[in-house]
This record gives sequence, C-alpha cells and structure tokens, in this order.
Amino acid sequence: MSNTVLVKVDELPSSFLEINPHNLYLYCKSYTASIRANSAQAKNRSMVSGGGKKPWAQKGGGRARAGSITSPVFVGGGVAFGPQNNRNYNLKVNKKQKRLALQLALAQKAQNEALFVVDTLSIESGKTKDALAFVNGLGQRDVLIVKEMIDDKTYLAFRNLQNSYLIESNELNAYLAAAYHSIVIEKAVLEKITKES
Repeated sequence: MSNTVLVKVDELPSSFLEINPHNLYLYCKSYTASIRANSAQAKNRSMVSGGGKKPWAQKGGGRARAGSITSPVFVGGGVAFGPQNNRNYNLKVNKKQKRLALQLALAQKAQNEALFVVDTLSIESGKTKDALAFVNGLGQRDVLIVKEMIDDKTYLAFRNLQNSYLIESNELNAYLAAAYHSIVIEKAVLEKITKES
C-alpha cells in the first residue's frame, strides 16, 4: 500500500469550483428519492371490510342519507385520497448534472482538506486491524474508500469497519462523496474523473 497524499483544491481543475451547487442538491434529492421504501398504503372505501348494508333508511330519520359505513365521513371508514404504494418517487437527473455533482462534491472535500489520493490501496493480510490502522491514521471521522477494482483480501479487511465504506470506482456517486466526511481515492480513478471535466 502506497503513501496517502492530501489533495489540495488547486490541484483539481479550476472548473470544479465554478459548478453551480444546485447540481449537487438535485442529484442528492434524486438519489434519496430513488431509495424510498414506497410502502405507504391507506385503505380507500372499497378496501375497508363491511359496509354491505345501508346503515339507516334513506328518508324519515332526519339524518343525512348514507349508503355505506365505509364512507370516509364515518369513523373507521376509508381514507379519501390516501397514500397508495404505486407512487413513483423517481426524479430525473441528466448525465451531465450527475457528472457535475460528483466533481463539485470532490472539490468541496478538497477545500475541507478531506480528499486523499493513493497510488494503490490494498490490505494484503486481509485483517481488519490493518484496515483500522489505515483509517485511524487518516485522523478523519469516517471515510469513503474508492478502489478501481476491489480484491478479496481488501474487501475482507474493510467489510466490518463502521467508520469506513469500500466501493469500486463504478459505484462512486455524488451522494456518497458528499455524505462521507472524507474520501480516499486511487490515483487512476481520480485522473479518470478529472479527464472527464
């Protein structure tokens, strides 16, 4: 494993800091919307049990006419216009916006001195204590670790750590980059991102 180097904001393309922060907001909003459980469900008047009999006579009682106790006006009746679990919460974000959002998230990390780059990152022993020593050596609250390709030993070393999350480069997105306090990224992955700008 090679030495970890802090990336300064002026080492990134200047265009990264000129990006409108609204791109990052839109991507994070879209990401969180896409992982919603979508399990809210209320019974409407046709789903509520009972209600087969007219509760009282149409005329003569002095009360308003009623055809079923499953009506929303009755206690225990159905819900009018309640939530149904067929709602689509997905929000569309363009490819360009996704790319800009990631670039801005990385630039913000560099501004906060929380973006680190390594040539290659691998824990040959596969031991969690070695991975923990690496994470603690950074002195950060929590860390997102981005590798080009995850090998089995490195995966085993990091999988039980609570304050770190190991992902491959194709899993990296602006939401994860913004959510974690700091990022450790392999040099090849960072170069690929900066070339796309």
